[in-house]
Amino acid sequence: MLTVERQELILSMVKARKVVTIHELVEETGASESTIRRDLTELESANKLKRIHGGASALQRRSEEPTVAEKTVKNNYEKQLIAKQAADILEEGDCIFLDAGTTTFEMIPFLTNKKVVVVTNGLDSLSALIEHDIETYVLGGAVKRGTRAFVGRHAVQMLQTFRFDKAFIGTNGIGLEDGFTTPDPQEAFVKETAISLARESFVLADHTKFGETAFSHFASLDKATIITSAETDQSHLEKYKQRTTVKVVTA
Repeated sequence: MLTVERQELILSMVKARKVVTIHELVEETGASESTIRRDLTELESANKLKRIHGGASALQRRSEEPTVAEKTVKNNYEKQLIAKQAADILEEGDCIFLDAGTTTFEMIPFLTNKKVVVVTNGLDSLSALIEHDIETYVLGGAVKRGTRAFVGRHAVQMLQTFRFDKAFIGTNGIGLEDGFTTPDPQEAFVKETAISLARESFVLADHTKFGETAFSHFASLDKATIITSAETDQSHLEKYKQRTTVKVVTA
């Protein structure tokens, strides 16, 4: 099979399945693992797909945002590891902002007995925080249907009345040049404001977020510490460590 034919087959598989493993590509093409890795590197350089740990995924459109239900089932164990590491950073009496993301949501069970005060813009987070008997304030404003987050002018106005020891933020993309990004400008403004009001900020991100760029920028890399997992390509992480602090969680 010619290189161009093999790469066209790889792209068609990625388009159809969204995520493919190197093993699947080897089986389908009959090529060696080293050849497939070389193809993936070339295709990523041509901005036709994204390399991930053990395979490749389709590029996400900048304004496209999965719903909470879609995001919850993806990389859930990895998100729990990251969330536990984030919760371990907390000190008794901390006042924190908890963003309306699925990874930040996973922090909530680990906040029990931490004696922290939480401000959140997550509708689902509100219910979980109350169930865990955690002192909680919720922002007002419009609720986004897909992400179930409070956004808009009223949310930001209330947010600006608080000051935080730490802010924990979710993201859709992390890029070396583009920094932290998310599809919705209104959510981006909430995230940006929360970071500006916190002594320390942490962005919680599983391995799929690196190298992605969504529509709306909300912070440069140096504005927050990144907490991720060992699933993230280590060679990529070295580049990010030159721009900001990166904490890598292992199982």
